[in-house]
Amino acid sequence: MTFLLLFGTFILFLLLSVPIGIALGLSSVVTILGTNIIGMDTFTQRMIEGLNNFPLLAVPLFAFAGDIMGRGGIAKRLLNLANIFFGRITGGLGVVTVIACLFFAAISGTGSATVAAIGLIMIPAMIAKGYAPPFATALVATSGTVGTLIPPSVTMIIYAVTAGVSVTQMFAAGIGPGLLVGIALITFTLYYANKHKYKGEENQYTVKEAFVIFLKAIPALLVPVIVLGGIYGGIFTPTEAAGAACIYGIILSVFVYKEIKITELPYFAFNACMLSAAVLLIIGMSAGFGLILTVTQLPVTISSFIIDMGTNMIVILLLINVLLLITGTFMETNAAIVILTPILLPIVTAVGVDPVHFGLIMVLNLAIGFITPPLGANLFMATKVSNVSYETLAKSIIPWIFVMIVVLLLVTFIPSISLYLPSILR
Repeated sequence: MTFLLLFGTFILFLLLSVPIGIALGLSSVVTILGTNIIGMDTFTQRMIEGLNNFPLLAVPLFAFAGDIMGRGGIAKRLLNLANIFFGRITGGLGVVTVIACLFFAAISGTGSATVAAIGLIMIPAMIAKGYAPPFATALVATSGTVGTLIPPSVTMIIYAVTAGVSVTQMFAAGIGPGLLVGIALITFTLYYANKHKYKGEENQYTVKEAFVIFLKAIPALLVPVIVLGGIYGGIFTPTEAAGAACIYGIILSVFVYKEIKITELPYFAFNACMLSAAVLLIIGMSAGFGLILTVTQLPVTISSFIIDMGTNMIVILLLINVLLLITGTFMETNAAIVILTPILLPIVTAVGVDPVHFGLIMVLNLAIGFITPPLGANLFMATKVSNVSYETLAKSIIPWIFVMIVVLLLVTFIPSISLYLPSILR
């Protein structure tokens, strides 16, 4: 009865277009008032406890740093540098786009910021060189998914807090899958570009020009070195790294590249607060929502039921992948993580799956949701910067989804892709 009331009202509120964070809270309150399963004071305390977590401070800080660096000229310098090495080959602009997204993902921490920063520059450039607009737009939208995999990643912070694992371990685990996604996207881009004869850049850089571009890109290249090197070197925590990224981003964008005025910083801070408020509201409400699930012992019941069926690990992981792929098409990523992790994590750990490895499986599944209609957050962002209709882009994205699913299967069933670097850190 409690389970039906909780999820029934939650789904009803979603169908009424109530924001997901509010829907979680309202469905919890309705369930408490209808069943008296816990007290309202207990529910409120759990909400506060869910937010009283030091790593969550990194969410607004990384959002602020990513926004500043995206508009402060860093993306432009990274693209210019990548263009020197790959711009002249067939499909070179597409390769440059993927590589730039990999670098920028190590700065921004989110997929949508990566799509916006790189897409505004590269989509017009590819179209000018004869690339089909839907292909160029789909390439940028898919490449933006690495923003949730390559550390620092806001999504990984949310999973680490929810699952009770190390943020540093999650960051290290994301590097292998993130690079694998990059290699897969480059491979498909080269295949498609050769098939459709997408020429590279005709401009040939002199040694002096290449050297100048490299010098201008050095400060941008140092961003992931400072952030990730500091974390893995034990100099500072992921949350402190986010603060360091903010300071370095301000110095770089305002005083070195001079593409942002210091008077604009409050605007970027306001944007970061607005973005983070929505995420933190979901986390707080989900903590209370999860308490009700725990009291009803639903996660334990589901876990015991599946394990008692005697299904092996491969089948369980395949079923969970299907569930997460479907969930990612209609549910916001952070909400999906905080709701489903307490339910699914006991199941996979019971069959021997490492919690950090499962975190990457979960994040990659939901990252595919960024490019899967009808939600497809990256698709909406890409259409805004390219003027390609959503309907057209939804058709063009299908081959890219299959490429991502191949990578997902490799990450799922070859744990060392995710766990090799964390094992070294341990």
